[in-house]
Amino acid sequence: MNYDEVKQAYFPSEPLQFARPAVMTDATPARRLRDGIEPLAMHAVWSRGVNEMLARHGLDFMGGYVWARATSLGDPCGAVVAATFAAFEPGFLAPVYDVSRACVPRDILVVDLNEAVGRSLRAVLGDGDPSGTTEALARAVHAADATGRALFAGVRSLPTPSDPFAALWQVCLALREYRGDSHVAAYVAAGYDPVQMNILTELWAGYPFGEYSSTRGWSPARTETALASLRAAGLIDGDAITAKGRTARDAIEATTDALCDPLVTAIGSDIEWVLTQVDQWSQSCITAGAFPPDIRKLACG
Repeated sequence: MNYDEVKQAYFPSEPLQFARPAVMTDATPARRLRDGIEPLAMHAVWSRGVNEMLARHGLDFMGGYVWARATSLGDPCGAVVAATFAAFEPGFLAPVYDVSRACVPRDILVVDLNEAVGRSLRAVLGDGDPSGTTEALARAVHAADATGRALFAGVRSLPTPSDPFAALWQVCLALREYRGDSHVAAYVAAGYDPVQMNILTELWAGYPFGEYSSTRGWSPARTETALASLRAAGLIDGDAITAKGRTARDAIEATTDALCDPLVTAIGSDIEWVLTQVDQWSQSCITAGAFPPDIRKLACG
């Protein structure tokens, strides 16, 4: 799919009216940090300007997402990328990665991403200096333990961009990957596989079955196996999450929050103004059409 096709699917012309998921209304500071930085971290995915740059390199929307995100890992094989991304079916993701990395060398893409994201974020957020917020967030990035967190470690290893808006994006992306790596560790330790977690997460956030999980490339047969196991465990009834299922998914989120609490601690007494600032900037991204307006998408990532 190209960017315009994706925009049509994810950015409806009529305003969306969905209840704010409980995980966001009753959020811990760690979860508030995650929600606040998500649209900033994902600017390379949803910005028109960045996608136009990716298209000039021959990358469609999915190819751009996969190769741009995987650049932090170096130049691994597709199986490694699929394992670290976790949510996608490996036989679907790995070929997208292989084709995409043949379109543009990693070193060129890293430079072009920084330039395109910096230019696009400046246009959305205005010409103010974001360096104070970036420095506060960077304290968390530098203090965090990278053990078992490959995507986070990869982003943290990249040189800091000279453009202040690209630097803001990079620290937000690093923190997003830290939470994502932590979330995968939490659900794997609890005994879930990615298909089960995709389904449980979409129902927990208020999506109907299949609207979110079907975008990850898993086969109908594999999906049905996951559904059967969730039903047998009493976590879903038909295609609806049960009270037991919600409790189980809440527990995964609580573990993820606990793993991310050191980020909040590292930011320290600045946490409230940092959260206020990134919330404002992220809303600007949504208003500008640089992140989907569906609150459920923000809840799920």
